[in-house]
Amino acid sequence: MSHIEAAPGSSLGASRRTRELAEAADGRVADVLVVGLGATGAGAALDAAARGLDVVAVDAHDLAFGTSRWSSKLIHGGLRYLASAQFDVAHESAVERGVLMTRTAPHLVAAQPFVLPLTPLVSRAQASLAWTGFRAGDVLRLAARTPRRVLPAPRRLSATEARHLAPAVRGAGLRGGLLSWDGKVTDDVALVTALARTAAARGARVLTRVRALELTGTGARVRDELTGEEGEIRARAVINATGVWADGLVDGIRIRPSRGTHLVLRSERLGALPAGLHVPIPGETNRFVLVLPQGDGRVYVGLTDEPVEGPVPDVPDVPETDIGFLLDVLGAVLDVPVARDEVVGAFAGLRPLLDTSGHAGVEGAPARTSDISRRHAVLTSPDGVTTVVGGKLTTYRRMAQDAVDAATAARGLRAAPSPTAALPLVGAAAPEHLRALPAPRRLVRRYGTEAAAVHALVVQDPALARPVVPGHPVTRAELVWAVRHEGALDESDLLDRRTRIGLIPGDRAEALAAAREALDRTAAARP
Repeated sequence: MSHIEAAPGSSLGASRRTRELAEAADGRVADVLVVGLGATGAGAALDAAARGLDVVAVDAHDLAFGTSRWSSKLIHGGLRYLASAQFDVAHESAVERGVLMTRTAPHLVAAQPFVLPLTPLVSRAQASLAWTGFRAGDVLRLAARTPRRVLPAPRRLSATEARHLAPAVRGAGLRGGLLSWDGKVTDDVALVTALARTAAARGARVLTRVRALELTGTGARVRDELTGEEGEIRARAVINATGVWADGLVDGIRIRPSRGTHLVLRSERLGALPAGLHVPIPGETNRFVLVLPQGDGRVYVGLTDEPVEGPVPDVPDVPETDIGFLLDVLGAVLDVPVARDEVVGAFAGLRPLLDTSGHAGVEGAPARTSDISRRHAVLTSPDGVTTVVGGKLTTYRRMAQDAVDAATAARGLRAAPSPTAALPLVGAAAPEHLRALPAPRRLVRRYGTEAAAVHALVVQDPALARPVVPGHPVTRAELVWAVRHEGALDESDLLDRRTRIGLIPGDRAEALAAAREALDRTAAARP
């Protein structure tokens, strides 16, 4: 299939990477170098490129390799921040949710219903407090000017309605439920990939497997992780968007990572789930375990908020204590508790929270990572490197805008105001246009306007319609598309990020042959 069926100029692949890495390291000076290609880094690359700046963006691994792929897939409206009086963070979250849902990524971000079941474990006072919170969340929606047709109003449910939306919940003593709505992204890696490809379409050089060994205010010493060759990328402004690894590249920054763990269950274990669940954590007033149906035969259950000490791993481990905690909270509301051997996968991400205390653990520092503000911070080092840390997936666009504003100001670069609040990502279109596309709805929710091109791969070669793994909806056509257009370079890129097949180890092993076939097929087609 011709590459022209992807959004023009947006296709990422091995040959483009090789060419653009050589260009970036040939001694020319870019306007902006972004290090880190999670949501914030890819967003910063897009923000700078959309302002007309010459951009190079690198990552030591792959798109969304770090924290960005380990989220709950929620685009939060900021409700939890009201309870801690972080009104600015709450409003910013609600605004950014509305931007994604109505303008920049309506194909990827849609409304997700949640039921808070009113079991005997939820007192009437707790239920009243939660209801007040959901009503306040609707006020946030209104203040952010997100239309009611995009996010419906919260409402009370009868016991019968609650059981219909949450059939796995124990019926004995159930008084009803509270229905609320929030944003949910089809897949967090899909969002980051769309950001990177939209940046590439604007001229940014998006380079994975390029490790920054040393940063200064005028560039970076880098190593091509595929060849081992080292070189230098020069730039007038440098943005460090490496998240939990940020303090390893710039002195004077203190990150206090927090681990968020999710369990992966097969969908049949909990039965039909028309809505997600809010399950109150005993002893907490504003924290819930979430049950999150994914629409791909899997359900996520999360999440924890635990401080992490010591070196930051590439892929965080999931401790048994986290698994036990989540199963205990979930089991308290189910007819039949989930057994440990029914957990078919688990993943953990590290939130890059900024430690604002003089020293971690000193008097006055937050006792728990859940108490640390989710405000983001943009810091400029003495030699001119701009670092952006903190925040969350929902507010990546505002974080990226603030980082580019700070970096260009610090280095005296002239740049237009950020246009990204109104800039559609690759695949975005109005809902009525998306509904009319001649492609399966599942593909439209993942690829937007490019869904027809992905589906055309199947029409051209029916063998590509076969599922990669029995019982999982991803087809071989999607693997081919990821190699041709989404920058996937190896089996891990395909199975662990572009698709989420790798979240279940057994499925990953079964899918390896299909991933290798997709890579070989694309390599053979190159001139």
